[in-house]
Amino acid sequence: MTDTAYIKDLSDHVGKEVTIQGWMYNKRGGKGIHFLQLRDGTGTTQGVVFDKEEKSPAFKTANDLTMESSVKVTGEVTAHPKKEDTFELQVSAIEIITLAKDDYPIAKKEHGIDFLLENRHLWLRSQRQWANMRIRDEVVWAIREYMRKNDFTLVDAPILTKTACEGTTDLFHVDYFESDAYLSQSGQLYTEAGEYALGKTYCFGPTFRAEKSKTRRPLTEFWMIEPEVPFMEFDELMDFEEDFLWHILQSVLKNRRKELEILERDIDFLEGIKKPFPRITYHEAIKILQDSGKSDIKDGDDFGADDETYLAEHFKAPVFIHHFPTSLTSFFQAPDPDNPDLTLNVDLIAPEGYGEMIGGGSQRSHDMELLEKRMKDKKIDKKDYEWYLDTLRYGGIPHCGFGMGLERCVAWLCGTPHVREAIPFPRTMNRITP
Repeated sequence: MTDTAYIKDLSDHVGKEVTIQGWMYNKRGGKGIHFLQLRDGTGTTQGVVFDKEEKSPAFKTANDLTMESSVKVTGEVTAHPKKEDTFELQVSAIEIITLAKDDYPIAKKEHGIDFLLENRHLWLRSQRQWANMRIRDEVVWAIREYMRKNDFTLVDAPILTKTACEGTTDLFHVDYFESDAYLSQSGQLYTEAGEYALGKTYCFGPTFRAEKSKTRRPLTEFWMIEPEVPFMEFDELMDFEEDFLWHILQSVLKNRRKELEILERDIDFLEGIKKPFPRITYHEAIKILQDSGKSDIKDGDDFGADDETYLAEHFKAPVFIHHFPTSLTSFFQAPDPDNPDLTLNVDLIAPEGYGEMIGGGSQRSHDMELLEKRMKDKKIDKKDYEWYLDTLRYGGIPHCGFGMGLERCVAWLCGTPHVREAIPFPRTMNRITP
């Protein structure tokens, strides 16, 4: 009986007959020969059907195959005659599982982005999108591996909430049994509550922003990793963020090199990133931008996308920007004890124009009087946050945390121009299907 094998494991079966189960995504050939391009989810390979007389059952079946037909293909595994570490199948039998309609929408031609997004369920089958999703999977595993190895406990934050994390209005409203609720924009406050019971905690799940933006960055639904560390002081936070991102980067370089090559990613650039990452204050960043002559930014302004791109390119690396003015920060971020006009917070800007990759990093304030004042200043209804303030009333501590958007990280590692290709089924301002 012939063994069934995955394409990724063909190197273990050289000289043996195996059956692979998957799809034919393309074919070419000539007199007496077909070259079938096959995939099974683990990889791609070539199936060679050779018959000078063109009369064998396998050859006749290959004639009938249409793009994206599902098949079982049997044959001997051989090394590719010209490509190193590449293996193919000398086909002896083909069983058609489903013969696809001969009008596959995404054929070998150029399509506009709207067409591709409308057919995202099929676009995912293309090699580049396959590579994007495999790298996304690697990033997710690297995140969970890092958290487990460093003694973090997962806290699943609710998706339906009564309040916003930061008092924003960019929320999706839900009619919740005749009361108001919202889709969560962050699990941070719940993760903070969890750390009082469990120590180092993190949440990792979907978050939602009703931001009406058509730029390449925002999604209305995306995934966030948000860790919180009790008793961590601000001077430790950047080391933690750097170590975390470094672990993810090394995991992708080690385990998804083939996928990076498919995407034609500049692997040398990724390998050239070294620790420690550059660290500059907000005011140092402002001066760099003003001196460049490429920005009209003023002290007290927040950074725009072009500003972030210039700063990252200035250093050719991920760059930390810390100590933002308090006027630009969230109510729960602790002020600098040496200068209350500044905050103990930090953003990590990705290179190559990908912008803020880790944001909201800060030492969290546990000063009840200050928190209540800042909530009042920002016109945040205190009664909606009494449960959060309880965590501080009963044993408040200094602690630090941050948030990283999964898709922003994946897009940067893949070199993908838009975050919509870093998630299987993107949700944007103008798209909620498929």
